[in-house]
Amino acid sequence: MVKKKVPDWLNSSLWSSSSPSSPPSSAVASPFEQPPPPPPRPPSPAVVTPSEPPPRPPSPPAVHDPLPTQRIDDSPREDHGDGFRSAHDVSRQAQLLAELSKKVVDMSELRSLACQGIPDAAGIRSTAWKLLLGYLPPDRGLWSAELAKKRSQYKQFKEEIFMNPDTEIIDQIDRDVKRTHPDMHFFSGDSQFAKSNQEALKNILIIFAKLNPGVQYVQGMNEILAPLFYVLKNDPDEENAASAEADAFFCFVELLSGFRDNFVQQLDNSVVGIRSTITRLSQLLREHDEELWRHLEVTSKVNPQFYAFRWITLLLTQEFNFADSLHIWDTLLSDPDGPQETLLRVCCAMLVLVRKRLLAGDFTSNLKLLQNYPTTNISHLLYVANKFRVQSV
Repeated sequence: MVKKKVPDWLNSSLWSSSSPSSPPSSAVASPFEQPPPPPPRPPSPAVVTPSEPPPRPPSPPAVHDPLPTQRIDDSPREDHGDGFRSAHDVSRQAQLLAELSKKVVDMSELRSLACQGIPDAAGIRSTAWKLLLGYLPPDRGLWSAELAKKRSQYKQFKEEIFMNPDTEIIDQIDRDVKRTHPDMHFFSGDSQFAKSNQEALKNILIIFAKLNPGVQYVQGMNEILAPLFYVLKNDPDEENAASAEADAFFCFVELLSGFRDNFVQQLDNSVVGIRSTITRLSQLLREHDEELWRHLEVTSKVNPQFYAFRWITLLLTQEFNFADSLHIWDTLLSDPDGPQETLLRVCCAMLVLVRKRLLAGDFTSNLKLLQNYPTTNISHLLYVANKFRVQSV
């Protein structure tokens, strides 16, 4: 068999560089400094996941202010300093604001702009995510009536479901919500603000579980809900921020509709279950870098389920700091075919970006690396993932 040549651009030193725009650890602590939470569902008894390395002590908690603007581009660029990055962000921010101000939003144009990363300003991400998830229609004239209808519907759900709550589900959700981003004041701590945010997360998850008996609540759903609620709650529009719980519920339903089969244990071994999804990631890696695939899965025997289960089910929320996760989600939500295919390409890119270390490693070192993914430049990560899309066409 002829070994498939790895493109030269994959071996560039650029791919190992840290993002110059990543926020300092005091702003948003990295999940690598926390013990990684258990996956939503452990692997079947036939697969034994090796124990993870001992956790590092957590960083000081972060403030709940909106995150600093970061540059996320669709190609690697030379760093020309903060002036260049700011001008680039300001330009894209202006383009996004102009698009969102149209009478009818051009969804194709919005996806094209948003996939590069949405600047953290003016509530752009909150509105863009609602549109990208299908919660808001493209016609701005329909927004007011649609929001009023959905928010009233959520209020009715809440009143009916909490008349006869399920204590067992509530207890499980409560435990998980209290563990959500313990490094951020927005989600954790004794402040009334943090407690009210925790209460909102609990309400959403309880209502979702009751309305979706086939899925119910699965551990880890709190981690997927957290970015949605955070973004919507930080909308500068007071009315939107006040209705963040209702809006986040419907956005959560829309987002999970493309991933719900990953959470249904009865479907684990089906063509739509989590094992099948992990197999597709393995196939994607083999297609783009057979040498790395062979070393990981044949030579060093690293079963992709040991690391990819968490990557896929939690949509990478535990592998990067919170700000970087939001920018990755900008790209995931912008895919017109749904976020799953883009998610798999990003996961494949994560493997390729550390290929030199993986090729030099054995089972133990490679598993440790992939279960504690190193800091990376998110622009470059998304660039490589997009390259895989182009090559697959």
